[in-house]
Amino acid sequence: MTQAYVLVEHAGQELANVTGELITAARVFGEVTAVAVVPAGEQAGLADMVNELAGLGAAEIVLAEADDFSERTIVPEVDAVSILAAGDPAPIVVAGSPAGNEIAGRLAARLASGVLTDVTGINADGSANHSIFGDQVQLSAVVGGSSPIYALRPGAVAPLPQQGAGEVRELALPQAGVLDARVDKFTPVARGERPELTEAKVVVAGGRGLGSAEAFHELVEPLADRLGGAVGVTRDAVELGYYPAQFQIGQTGVNVSPDLYIGLGISGAIQHLSGMQTSGRIVAINADEDAPIFQVADVGIVGDLFEVVPELMRELGKDA
Repeated sequence: MTQAYVLVEHAGQELANVTGELITAARVFGEVTAVAVVPAGEQAGLADMVNELAGLGAAEIVLAEADDFSERTIVPEVDAVSILAAGDPAPIVVAGSPAGNEIAGRLAARLASGVLTDVTGINADGSANHSIFGDQVQLSAVVGGSSPIYALRPGAVAPLPQQGAGEVRELALPQAGVLDARVDKFTPVARGERPELTEAKVVVAGGRGLGSAEAFHELVEPLADRLGGAVGVTRDAVELGYYPAQFQIGQTGVNVSPDLYIGLGISGAIQHLSGMQTSGRIVAINADEDAPIFQVADVGIVGDLFEVVPELMRELGKDA
């Protein structure tokens, strides 16, 4: 194998951080073809994105034009990659997000190739690394087919930019079929001033120990804002109504891998640890000295978070 396809994650001209991770992981196979599905007629305005993809290591960039792009879901991306791989088979790397996993499954069916999800690394021999049972067991796996598909866990691979040739070509996609799902209307999640949770360099997460939704607003959010970070939450805190589910970290939420993770009132259930223990530096604040989170923490503070966090904020304020 001397090449691989990467499905580009982007919003308009803005690339998602995971795209650099995908290209880095795919380079073990050789030259990378980055496939960006874009609205028809907008290629001229994508120069910045094309340059950025080349800077991340893409040897070739395919701009796949889709009519009614904003009204169609999943199918244009599947069409683009499957057309390329059917004509010139090669490994395919996509983001291991809910949409990416759906795309991976459809590609596997179309191309009669195997698919591996929740991949944490890809090896030159085609095997993929996995971390399972709450990251307690490491294993590798392989699948068959001429175009094996890998859904990479966001944050699992550090992006290593490497200048690529960045040659551009365009690909016209099929018109929408009568069975295509179409979006009649949608309400996008309002983006605040904080960074996206899965891409943040700093994450401040809260758990059951905070005791109320008000404590999230009084302690977690101010600390995250002071550090320029994102807010995360555990599943039990979501179920108690302390914070919205879209910020949930763990097996039934999202995986994060920030440079700094701060856990407030989080005991450290294995379901939550599996979504954050690849963080660069982990700080835990909990009143229970036997809390499991201290086993993975680089810095552990045993104390009342309602006393520790305000003191921490005061110390940070001295440097402001």
